[in-house]
Amino acid sequence: MNRQIKVALIGFGRMGRFYFTEMQKSGQWDIVYICDTDPKCREIAQTLSPHSRVVEDEDEVFADDSIEVVGLFTLADSRGHQIEKAVACGKHIICEKPIAESIEKEWKAVKAAEHAPIFSTVNLYLRNSWYHNYIKHWIDEGEIGELAIIRICHMTPGLAPGEGHEYEGPAFHDCGMHYVDIARWYAKSEFKTWHAQGLRMWNYKDPWWLQCHGTFESGVVFDITQGFVYGQLSKDQTHNSYTDIIGTKGIIRMTHDFKTAVVELRGVTQTIREERPYGGKNIDTLCRLFAETVLTGKRNTQLPTLRDSVTASLYAWKFLDDARQHDLPAIGNLETLEEIRERRRNMKNGYGLLRSKYII
Repeated sequence: MNRQIKVALIGFGRMGRFYFTEMQKSGQWDIVYICDTDPKCREIAQTLSPHSRVVEDEDEVFADDSIEVVGLFTLADSRGHQIEKAVACGKHIICEKPIAESIEKEWKAVKAAEHAPIFSTVNLYLRNSWYHNYIKHWIDEGEIGELAIIRICHMTPGLAPGEGHEYEGPAFHDCGMHYVDIARWYAKSEFKTWHAQGLRMWNYKDPWWLQCHGTFESGVVFDITQGFVYGQLSKDQTHNSYTDIIGTKGIIRMTHDFKTAVVELRGVTQTIREERPYGGKNIDTLCRLFAETVLTGKRNTQLPTLRDSVTASLYAWKFLDDARQHDLPAIGNLETLEEIRERRRNMKNGYGLLRSKYII
């Protein structure tokens, strides 16, 4: 349990560097390779990690039998075939979501990984948050009676259309699949029915706001609202993010400001207000749980699976497709969208800011 795990990071942009930082802090990882096709990213990698072997060709990583774990932090159109390579070489996998650029390729990667003697996980970061695990604990304790209604809202100014990763889809897939996943995680059930309403804000081709409600097979009801449309040109930006869990006897709710998260429990025996640091993407927790899994040879049940990721991806797409079957109004115009993009190019404070991957 005291030895370091030999890992290779493939993709050293924004997310790759997040993992690098947390792995370095933990002392559990020996970062043997950093791989990136961009020469500037390789230069940064060499500066930050002079003891790592910095390479351009990912096949050098997969060919090295000493590497136990690969971290796949490239764009979605690269991850599917990288998962297949990792499986073929017997390497454990930490991956960003979505795990490929299409549902078909995502399922192909899942089947490859599930039939191999390796461990794999994906960054569905809400599952590793203190606040969702805290809420889940009180649900399991029976403090709110039977779980009945799951309400999740996440609206920020966020990424404007055209600024995200095209392979990751519109806002409700790129970001919203996290909320689709966490609703399913709470319900411990599969989606049964749904109805979605979208809005093509600023006359953009895809809906950038979407609300979906429906049921799980267990009878639990859900509604999810997500959009990067919340006051993009406001003088002082704000956001609206909450989770509202309603039971037959009590309620639990959470809000955050990206710095502090607050959970309020109104249970049958207790009333609690718990306030702690928000925790960001919780990559430290993901890396720690995965390191323990590799070292012990026993998978930590808290780790999300590739199948969890593909299921969330699948239903996020289904909800988007459902919205397109109904009235899909367009409000605003592309001139306003360009004004938003121009403002965001020069913003120093705000939500989902565009940061150069070349800044250390």
